Amino acid sequence: MAETKKRAELASGEVQAKAAAAARWCGQASDYTARVGGKPWHYLLIPHDEITEALHLRDFLRFAWQADSDA
Repeated sequence: MAETKKRAELASGEVQAKAAAAARWCGQASDYTARVGGKPWHYLLIPHDEITEALHLRDFLRFAWQADSDA
């Protein structure tokens, strides 16, 4: 799952909370798909000014979020 946000908004509490929830959801989806032979899910929060036509999905993997293990 990939989401873009204005760079200036990335540090806001609301964006951080939603990103954490999305990362947890992806973790739960990955747990399920692992049991049924599917592929893992990942959450990417990408600053809007990082998007250009010349980039590929693999170029954005550095923006992947991991869900907290205690959530």
